[in-house]
Amino acid sequence: MPNLSKLLAAALLSLGLAASASANPKLEKTEIRYQGWAGQVTWLELAEDLGYLAPLKAKWVGNTTSGPQDIQTVVTGDVDIGGAFNGAVVKLLAKKAPIKAVLGYYGADENTYSGYYVREDSPIKSARDLIGKKIAVNTLGAHHEFMVREYLARNKVTDAEAKQVTLVATPPVTGEQVLRQGQVEVTTLGGVLRDKALERGGIRALFTDRDLYGDFTAGTLVLHTKFIEQNPNTSRHLVSALARSIEWARTTPPTEVRARFVKIIDARKRAESADTIQYWKSTGVAGKGGVIKDSELQIWIDWLVKDGLLKPGQVKPTDLYTNAFNPYFVSNGDKLAANK
Repeated sequence: MPNLSKLLAAALLSLGLAASASANPKLEKTEIRYQGWAGQVTWLELAEDLGYLAPLKAKWVGNTTSGPQDIQTVVTGDVDIGGAFNGAVVKLLAKKAPIKAVLGYYGADENTYSGYYVREDSPIKSARDLIGKKIAVNTLGAHHEFMVREYLARNKVTDAEAKQVTLVATPPVTGEQVLRQGQVEVTTLGGVLRDKALERGGIRALFTDRDLYGDFTAGTLVLHTKFIEQNPNTSRHLVSALARSIEWARTTPPTEVRARFVKIIDARKRAESADTIQYWKSTGVAGKGGVIKDSELQIWIDWLVKDGLLKPGQVKPTDLYTNAFNPYFVSNGDKLAANK
């Protein structure tokens, strides 16, 4: 009888292991190369800290300078995953870059957004008042530039008039300073930089990106198409881990999220400050688990058509992204076929 028990136990264990192996197919990669941001925590770093990324390991190769730079390194193969504003992603994809958007990772909501600020005594009250003025943005061709262009267009400022609005590439940390010193008439502020500037007073918002689009996901993470083709199991596991980390941050009290972020920053020992984390309020991601919507890319396709960089109908949103690896897309009951 004891021998029979052992045989049964062995059989059950074997079945359990087989089921586990089937549920968790072998991953083709052991690590994921990525770029970080000083004083911030990426979803990849959070996923690793929460245990969602295992058995994959995150390999930091340095910090990025901007979203466009980050996704360009995916194209060149220097990193495995990168993210940028959707306008920059669409622009690169429209040039037939071998990348695919797989997850929304930042955006705007009532707590997280970018605003365009003027001094309290500024005569600027409307879009037309921006003609002939200078606006500080973090980089050209990305989120902040497109929001300015959209604001001008919605307020009937012609293309010829819009060309008289000068965008000045300015590091975000000096955005408040250049406004107060009169080097620009408008500056772009978000997150901790916005909150600190508002605490000091003397400035007011002209408009915000949330005024234009409401709650929306503004940027996506991308993978190289070759990476997806050669590493299908890894791609699914990676995106699932990232989606779970986003959803954890969306549903966990901000105080707990901030504490986790500080722990991660302190542990990685990169000679940086975690002070700005105290101002973190929300993910800004509109879709559950970062699920991507057609409309989040169609906005920028329309802009490229308007600029003459794309022909009408040349590119469809579903050509540019996939939700196939996102577990929240499946759980929502959506169909995968359209995005495969």
